[in-house]
Amino acid sequence: MSLAAPRGRIVVATTNRGKLAELRRLLAGLPLYVEGVGERLREPPQVVEDGATFAENAVKKACAVARATGMWSLADDSGLEVDALEGQPGVRSARFAHERATDAENNAALLAALDALDHPLHGSGDAVGFRARFRCILALVDPGAIDAEPVLAEGVCDGAIVPVPRGSSGFGYDPLFVVAGTNRTMAELKPEEKDRVSHRARALTTLVPALERAFQRDRLDGRSGRRH
Repeated sequence: MSLAAPRGRIVVATTNRGKLAELRRLLAGLPLYVEGVGERLREPPQVVEDGATFAENAVKKACAVARATGMWSLADDSGLEVDALEGQPGVRSARFAHERATDAENNAALLAALDALDHPLHGSGDAVGFRARFRCILALVDPGAIDAEPVLAEGVCDGAIVPVPRGSSGFGYDPLFVVAGTNRTMAELKPEEKDRVSHRARALTTLVPALERAFQRDRLDGRSGRRH
C-alpha cells in the first residue's frame, strides 16, 4: 500500500499541532511531502466550522486550503461522541467549553456535564465510564476540481470516558478516553500503538486507495500535486 515515486505534495488543512503530527506519522509510509497549512501560508485561511456534521466541516476546510495553496488538500474534522450526552460534544469537541477553549478546559467541561447527569458512573476501576467514541472524517480535495465531489473517509474508535485523566501523550480528550478492549486511555498509548487503533488511522487506511489514484493520475498528467 504505497505510492510510486516521484513524491507528490499535499497540505494538511489544520493548525492543530497534535493532529498534524499524527497525520504525518500515518502518512510517513507514502512517498508524499506533507506540509501543514501554517507552514505553507503565512496567513492560513480562517474557516468558520459551522457545519452540522464532521463531513461538512472537513470539506469546508479542505476546499478553502486547496484554493489558497493550489495544492492537494487533506482536512480532518473529528471529535468525541458520548452516548449519555446524546452525542455531545460532537462537532463542537474543540469548542465545548467555549470558542477558544484549551484541551484542559474542554476536558473539565466534559466531566462537569457528565457529573451533572441524573445517573452516576457505573462499574469499578478501569471499567468505570460512559460509553463513547472518537469519530473522524477526512476530506481530500483536488485543487484543479475544487467544486467536484471531494473524497471522504470515516474512521471510528470505540471506548469510554473515565472520570480521572490518565496519561501524558496525545491531545484533546485522549487522557479521558479508554480505548475499547484495553484498560488504557489514548494518552497512555505509545504513538505507534495509537496509530493502530485511532479513529484518524482508520479513516486514513480507507483513504489510501484514493490518494494512490489521485497522485498516479497527476503523474500521468505531468502534475506534481502543486499548482503554484
